[in-house]
Amino acid sequence: MLKLFNHYVPSNTVLQLLFDALLLFVAVIVVFVVQDKVDGELLFSVVPSALVFAAAMMILNGALGLYRTGFGGEWRETLMRVAISIVLSVPVAYGVFRVLPWGVFAHEAMELNVIALLGLVVAARGFAVRRAGAGVLVKRIMVIGTGADAVAVEHALTHPANASLQVVGFYPAGSNDEVRVDPKRIVHFDGSLLAAANQLRVNEIIVAVKERRGGVIPLRELLDCKMAGIKVLDLSSFFERVRGQVRIDSLRASWLIYGEGFRQGWGRTLVKRIFDIVASLGLLILAAPVMVLAALAIVIEDGAPVFYRQERVGLGGRLFKVTKFRSMRRDAERDGKPRWASANDDRVTRIGRFIRKVRIDELPQLFNVLKGDMSLVGPRPERPFFVDQLTRDIPFYAVRHCVKPGVTGWAQVRYQYGSSVDDAINKLQYDLYYVKNHTLFLDTVVLFETVRVVLTGDGAH
Repeated sequence: MLKLFNHYVPSNTVLQLLFDALLLFVAVIVVFVVQDKVDGELLFSVVPSALVFAAAMMILNGALGLYRTGFGGEWRETLMRVAISIVLSVPVAYGVFRVLPWGVFAHEAMELNVIALLGLVVAARGFAVRRAGAGVLVKRIMVIGTGADAVAVEHALTHPANASLQVVGFYPAGSNDEVRVDPKRIVHFDGSLLAAANQLRVNEIIVAVKERRGGVIPLRELLDCKMAGIKVLDLSSFFERVRGQVRIDSLRASWLIYGEGFRQGWGRTLVKRIFDIVASLGLLILAAPVMVLAALAIVIEDGAPVFYRQERVGLGGRLFKVTKFRSMRRDAERDGKPRWASANDDRVTRIGRFIRKVRIDELPQLFNVLKGDMSLVGPRPERPFFVDQLTRDIPFYAVRHCVKPGVTGWAQVRYQYGSSVDDAINKLQYDLYYVKNHTLFLDTVVLFETVRVVLTGDGAH
């Protein structure tokens, strides 16, 4: 895993992106040389177009999820994403090769040749990532503990995105440590923890034990391992890195207070506000025709009103009115009692089900962004009734209110619809990760993930 601007990205994904971008860049140059037989001076002028096209297509393919390890459940899903990428490459190629001022291509066949090469690159990458084998550089991990937390660590590492992380064994934290893992994988070693780690060629140690007092964890031996160059992580840091979440069951108030992150400086606030205003204005202009069509469809199916406004909890617990396209029947809560919304809610109209799936119902919230009640990216704003309930039932729930709620967010693109307290806990773990690590880079990642959800229908949240 690589940490880029406080956000963890699989190192293999970065390598794949760079390799494919380089391959596509070289392919454009080769096609140009073979087709036009140009001299060195003219060849140099094609470099900017080749760089822009390669970068644009890698960003687009990343947004489509072609670099998400193990994303494909079926071959047709992979084919669909590859096809979408190739279709979208046509306007990108035209814009780069014909519209940009430095475009130097003279033949119509040039774009077709480059797009054909792109198709081969995308198809190869899409099917290769779908198969998702082992990583390039495998890190060997030893887990301290043999109980339920150790099982959770092993389960997290079985995800294809973590193929470069391999558990080589479980080291008992004490003689009374419960055993939930496979007994055959428990490390039995008479020497020190450092000696065991060296013998197993361990790169990292994960401490999968919550209790840190009373000699349960060999702190001195862990320090020896760290001094020897072996990375040591606790449960909170581990899940933050590999799952993009801050786990509630392994979270302590001291970690929130003394740990890195959770910075709310004025500089970050100013940059985020400028980004919100510029991006939301641009999105409103682009989405205006879609919003008009959505309004007409809602009126035709179920009559007025087109919008609904509802009280939500925002920054610092302040209440505000959120605006969305109405996707439910007008009598959805005729008894006046708030109910959780679910993925297959029978109160949703046919048009409502579609606009929810492709996120059109969220577009009017862009006006809330311009007003300053919301941000483009942030935790989902909840109703006061549910916030009061969840604050009582879930530790640290109020922490999510230290940033503005968002039209889309890290939890929305990583987890499905929440219709229970358990779902709220899972989504809160992603929200806490965002609150801890939010940067313009992470906001951009979330927006690309949102594009992927909209284009591929990979779960509307």
